Amino acid sequence: MNPTRVFTIGSNVFREVVRDRILYIIALYALLLGGAVMLIPQIAGGAEDKIILDFGLAAMNVLGLIVAVFVGTGLVNKEIEKRTVLVLIAKPISHSEFITGKHLGLAAVLGALVTAMTVIFLALLQLNQLAYPLGSILLAVVYLFLQLSLITAIALVLGVFTSTVLATLLCFGIYLMGNLSQDLLEFGRLSKNPAIEQLVRNLYLVLPDLSRLDLKNQAVYGFSALPDAMTLITNAIYGVVYTVLMLAIAIIVFSRREF
Repeated sequence: MNPTRVFTIGSNVFREVVRDRILYIIALYALLLGGAVMLIPQIAGGAEDKIILDFGLAAMNVLGLIVAVFVGTGLVNKEIEKRTVLVLIAKPISHSEFITGKHLGLAAVLGALVTAMTVIFLALLQLNQLAYPLGSILLAVVYLFLQLSLITAIALVLGVFTSTVLATLLCFGIYLMGNLSQDLLEFGRLSKNPAIEQLVRNLYLVLPDLSRLDLKNQAVYGFSALPDAMTLITNAIYGVVYTVLMLAIAIIVFSRREF
């Protein structure tokens, strides 16, 4: 794998996504958060600080997810549908370089997006003199980026072998089930049905456990509410390994496609 070619592909993806005005989502986030800061104190009844923190992190998550899914599922599929993939494959670019570059390019966009939204979030909190645990919020943002990178890899896998619309629906479904995987496992235990319990256990083993990378609810209450350091490290490694695994699957599927 040639790092220069990977960087070139990633740079092209970054410029292309930015040209599509996807970063206007930053302005949307600022408007949503500004409205929340003005409206929530009037209806919160004294708990506005925590509600605004929850809303800011949740909005960051949702907007990042929309970009990861809608753009990620079309990164490769768009090249296939327009037949421009034939031009790329004819060049001295390997399948692994192509997929890795696409992922890194969108990951860079998501990194810029999350960073900009975090700056806006903290600035509005500071301007409105709202108390917030800076360290735990920044940690939650880092894990949000890991989660979005993982979702991007899953979107690439789905986009390689199916249509953009179906890949988008499947990706949102995997996201929902991945965040509810612990609850699904508990549901299987409570059902007392061996078939259901086995099915749920198999789903838990295959689907990504995205709840491991979701710290937004705990971060609102500071470091004391977060998991211990070893759990955090293990969860971060889990996210990175799962992302690499998804990229490997995307490369294998893409290399076996006939164009």
